Parts: sequence; structure tokens; C-alpha cells
Amino acid sequence: MAGEPYYVTTSIPYVNARPHLGFALELVQADALARYHRLRGDDVRFLTGTDDNALKNVRAAEAAGVPVQAFVDRNAAAFAALRGPLQLSTDDFIRTGGNPRHTAAVQQFWRACERAGAIYRRTYTGLYCVGCEAYYADDELVAGRCPEHGTRPEVVAEENCFFRLSRYQDPLARLIESDTVRVVPATRRNEVLRFIRGGLEDFSISRSQERARGWGIPVPDDPSQVVYVWFDALLNYLSALDYGDAGPLYRRYWRDNPRRVHVIGKDILRFHAVYWPAMLLAAGEPLPTTIFVHEFITAGGARLSKTRGNVVDPRDLVARCGADALRYWLLREPTRTEDVDFSVARLLERYHADLANGIGNLLQRTLSMLWRYRDGIVPEPGPAGPCDLDCRAAVERLPEAVGAALAAFDFRAALVAVGDAVASANRYVEETAPWALAREATPEAAARLDTVLSTLAEALRLVAAHLAPFLPDAAERIAVQLGLPGIPADALTPAATRWGGLPPGTRVARPVPVFPRLEE
Repeated sequence: MAGEPYYVTTSIPYVNARPHLGFALELVQADALARYHRLRGDDVRFLTGTDDNALKNVRAAEAAGVPVQAFVDRNAAAFAALRGPLQLSTDDFIRTGGNPRHTAAVQQFWRACERAGAIYRRTYTGLYCVGCEAYYADDELVAGRCPEHGTRPEVVAEENCFFRLSRYQDPLARLIESDTVRVVPATRRNEVLRFIRGGLEDFSISRSQERARGWGIPVPDDPSQVVYVWFDALLNYLSALDYGDAGPLYRRYWRDNPRRVHVIGKDILRFHAVYWPAMLLAAGEPLPTTIFVHEFITAGGARLSKTRGNVVDPRDLVARCGADALRYWLLREPTRTEDVDFSVARLLERYHADLANGIGNLLQRTLSMLWRYRDGIVPEPGPAGPCDLDCRAAVERLPEAVGAALAAFDFRAALVAVGDAVASANRYVEETAPWALAREATPEAAARLDTVLSTLAEALRLVAAHLAPFLPDAAERIAVQLGLPGIPADALTPAATRWGGLPPGTRVARPVPVFPRLEE
């Protein structure tokens, strides 16, 4: 296999309802990482899927009057169908329900933890939020209600299997403090450390068949219990790699891979940055290397939530505004430390300002001038002056700027860097006034015009390459209008990002709007 391995995953959402914009954010962020690393020459594996086995799925099916299997199948299909509208480059989509490779992996992992003495059985009474699929202590509730869903937890008393999380408190603290397990951003890393230092309690990892309505993966050697959702769901990151038989995918992308990256929302931070590493320690498995934690999308200040019913359907937004506009907003607007409020008006404002009036305008005017002054042929550049070198330098900063931003999982900063390069190129057009050079009709002015037009065409090639992880289809259309076959698979390798990759003599296409105006 070519390139170093890079494994990136999203969380797997419950399928108690159809997908909403909040999960689309996570999918598009992970996709941008996967595409960037592929274009850099890495061997990427990108996974998403659905959590079919949760109790909340069962209750939602009962409320809808639909058999659980049919209900779960329908909603899981809606999540899988996001691949096309959101332009996702996933390599695998795993469902945890009725999946032999997942069931085998969960039971094998359970036995490994059991052999390590990390599992025991006891009677327990606790406050359980079905929405979170988690128990809460009294002091974690807000006015007696779940801090995430605003609902009152149920009092549950039963005999369960428990995982000895308390055993791993000190090792977990060392792993997070040393960034062996890197939690990004720092605010979330600090949150995890506070939680660990506050003392870790063992947690339930099974529930009775009766309470689970017979839905879920049976506990090995105990048919009266099914595996509790987190001890089931988190295993998808391994089961999708054939962990059950230690196959080549497991060895390549998990065991021997230095880059195992989870992209998750802040509401499930505890489970991914505390429970999951502890479980892996118990089973003797490598840990994730990075956990990137995104904030929430809100609408009118309230978090988008299937439970609250204030969802925004990403497929409807794509049908209305297009995938370019939606992907761009999801990657450009949110910050790493604050929730972001969504509205269609804000989406369209950002699209028109940065894409239609920015990149789209630069492409339109460059192609138009190439056809007006050079019959659509990219000319051989003449000597470069200070103005040309300034524009070139602004564009040549893109590989370092975008690379540094994505290493920090700062998608906004990466797209700001692309926007800065475009702004520099648009200023360059105004400063050099190609139309005035064309009117001069002297050999010196003609040579100068050749340099300007060549510089603009090459700037657009590099802008398109660096836009490709974020807006893959739009980047492809820009490349084709520049007379190229498309975005090459190695578009962001050092060799491909050197200045001068668009050969003189290339015939460009007649300009067609890549980012047309959208109706308000």
C-alpha cells in the first residue's frame, strides 16, 4: 500500500430519528480530513455508520408503532444515503445491529476485558437517561434533569455487569496529560482531566434482556443480559477493521497505525476520552491517538436535537442551496470553542461573500481575460516584478497554512487561508489592470500581460487544489475550466504544489459560473 496509514472515524449516531445538520457537521469535518490526507499521499481509511442497538431506538420504534428492525433499517438507510448529497468519501459504513463482524468483535473484546479482571457483576440502582444512554449522579443533574436533554432520568435497579473504570484513573490521567491520547481543542482536554481527577467510578456495561426488550448483543455466556450501548457502540471502530479475526485492515489501520483519529461531538466526550481508552487498556489494545471534539450547531440559540425536534435536514438544504454552499458553511463558520447558530440567510451570506464573489469572481475574470486577450491559451510568462512575486508568495503560503490549520483541526483557519490567497489574487488584478496593458499594444505591455495572466491561472490551480478537501466537486469544476483533467490524486504533495504546475499553452474553457448566485 502506498503512503502512511491514516484512520479517521465519526461517532455513530442513534437511529431513533432521521439525520440532522448537527451530524452533517461531523461527517463533513471528517471527510475534509480524509480528503486532505489522501491528496497528501496518505493511505486513508474513513469510517462512519449507525448505532442500531440503543434502547432509545427501541422506544422510538414502539412510539411510532413500527417493528424495531424495520424502524432501525429505515433510519439507518437515511444516514447511509447522506454520502451522495454531502459528497462524502467514506470507505466503510458500519451498522452495529445484526452485523456478524460487529457482534463477534464485541464478544471477543468483552472476553479480553473479562480475562483482565476488568468486568464484574453487581446489583445497582441509579438515575438513567435513555437519551444519553448513561447513568447520572445527583450532582451531575440540573434541577433534577439531564443536562443534555432536559428530561428527568429514570430510576433503574437491576443486576448488571460492570467495568472497573476506577482501576484506570491514574493511567488515563497520564495518557491525557502527556498527549499520548491527544484531545483537541485544549478546552476539552482540560475538561477530561477535571473529570478524571474528580474520581472515576465503575460503570454498567450490560442491561437485562427484559429492559432491552430483547434488542442488542448478548453478553457472552449470559443470555439474560445484553451488552450496554457504549461497550457495544464504541467497538465499531475496531469491528469495522475486522478486529474479530485480527485481519489486515485491523493490523494496517489500528494496531500498526500511528494516526487513529476520532471526530466526535462534545456531548460524548466522556465516553470517547475516558471510557474508551480505559476499555482498550483493559483489552490490551492500542489507543486512539487523537480525539477531535466539535461544538454544537444551534438554531435560534437552541441546540439541534432529535429529542427536542428542532432538527434541520441536511438533504433539504442541499436540495435548496447545493452541497458546495452547505459544506462551505459547515467548515468555514463554526469555531473550535463555541456553538454556532445556523440560518439559511447566514449560509447564503457566507456563500455569496466568499465563493460567488471571491473564488468564483476570480475564476470568471481570469478566464474571460484569457479568452479576450490570448484566445483561451495560458501564455508563457515574462519576467516577474515585485507585484507578481507578492501575489505568488501569498498563494505559495497555502500548503503550510492549510496543513498547519488541519493539524490543529481548525477548518475555519484553513478556509480563511484559501480566502486570503484569493483576496490577494483579486487585488493583484486591480493593481496590474490587465485591460490597460492590453490597450497599450506594445511588446513590453504584451509581455507584462502574459506574466499577469499566467500568474492568475497558476494561482487558481493552486487555490483549486487546496479547496479540494473542502469542496471536492467545485474544485474539480475549477480545474476543468483551467484546462486540466481534474484534481489529481496527489494534488497536495510537495511536488504538485510547487509554482508552475499549469503549463504554458494550456487551453482553458469558456467561463461558466462555478458558484452561481442563489436565491435568498
